[in-house]
Amino acid sequence: MLESIKNSLDKIDELSKLKPIKIISHYDADGISSAAILARAFYRWNKKFSLQVIKGLEEDFIKSLPEDHILIFVDLASGSLNYLKEKKTEIFIFDHHEIIQEIPSNVTMVNPSLGKKELISGSGIAYLLAKTISKQNTDLAHLAVIGMVGDVLEKNYDKIYDEILKDAETIIKKGILLYPSTRPLDKALEYSSNPYIPGVTGSYKGALELVKEANIPRIDGRFKSLYELTKEEMGNLITSVMLRYSGGRNPTELIGNLFLVKFFNKLEDARELSALINACSRMDYPNIALCLCLGNKKAKQEAERIYIEYKQHLVSALKYLTESEKISGENYTIINAKDNIKDTIIGTVASIISNSPKYNEGTMIVALAYNKNKIKVSARLAGRTGQTNVLEILNRVVVPLGGEVGGHPKAAGCLISKEQEAVFIQELRKILEVTQKTNK
Repeated sequence: MLESIKNSLDKIDELSKLKPIKIISHYDADGISSAAILARAFYRWNKKFSLQVIKGLEEDFIKSLPEDHILIFVDLASGSLNYLKEKKTEIFIFDHHEIIQEIPSNVTMVNPSLGKKELISGSGIAYLLAKTISKQNTDLAHLAVIGMVGDVLEKNYDKIYDEILKDAETIIKKGILLYPSTRPLDKALEYSSNPYIPGVTGSYKGALELVKEANIPRIDGRFKSLYELTKEEMGNLITSVMLRYSGGRNPTELIGNLFLVKFFNKLEDARELSALINACSRMDYPNIALCLCLGNKKAKQEAERIYIEYKQHLVSALKYLTESEKISGENYTIINAKDNIKDTIIGTVASIISNSPKYNEGTMIVALAYNKNKIKVSARLAGRTGQTNVLEILNRVVVPLGGEVGGHPKAAGCLISKEQEAVFIQELRKILEVTQKTNK
């Protein structure tokens, strides 16, 4: 992949002498981190460029893109090749999502699925690009770590990320996956929603009782943060949480790596930073998220305010889902939220409920939300097992309808027109019923 990156940069360098560059990135935490990395790297490379962050690629948007520019896509576009082949300009795609169409002649693609299939996020690829341009860009490595965590790759990444973690001077500590791990433990436990700890989440009294049970003392009037705990203290804490956990699945999934990076000259939890970035984008403030990644202090304050509002929206959305009717079959559930949930957070909601003990391992969760004259569809596979490939299923349903699909085997999404709502649900159910019979 590094050779492909170098060849791509050589092409971009030559073409940029004749045309300006337009960078288009996805609006989630990984995409925003990618955009920030490329923006800083291309600025230092003295390239003339513009940058746009978008929710997703639609045919009309692709048609509107200028053909007197070099088009660079990062963390998206692998599922839109049929539209991009019509563009009369040079296109570069730096992405990690599955390629489901033939790569056209006007597209230069860097994607791990074309080689050794390394597990790497979009921001990881963007960082390798930046580092290839100049070793000076190693100061952007922390953004690739934030993007990796935002793309839920922190439990399963390849050796290629070892060097990135080293460049970012990341502190990695094994422990229970509470965040932020830099907050005093009593507060982190009280406000923990993922995992939800019965009798502790939302209860300061319960949090204090758990900390006391784990034999973790106050020091100078405050409790240690998670990353400050000794090995023995962490073990005691894990035991106490496990005794209360009612997640319905293997409680050892609550244990993993905590990633701490320098951000604004302060040690921060990468998981919390990715949540901040994601919240801004989902609340339609991707510009604030981008400024945050680029080190703007005012943007950090604004992001924290937006984060509070975002969590309120999530609570309302989850409450709606518990009360709404669902279309269910064997190993699948379809939730049509219509205009009751923002289309920008429907994917997050689908991810949350796919981790709920209510759904068996391998259940396909499909959630729909209106977006003007379109419908945003997010599909997730509950748990970590199951033969269902949600990307493949969405592709089989949506391509005949003229929609756009992208994602991974266990997490994918698409856009369809509102007019196709009933047909989409009908065809999806048909294919799911056939798939379930085949998998038996």
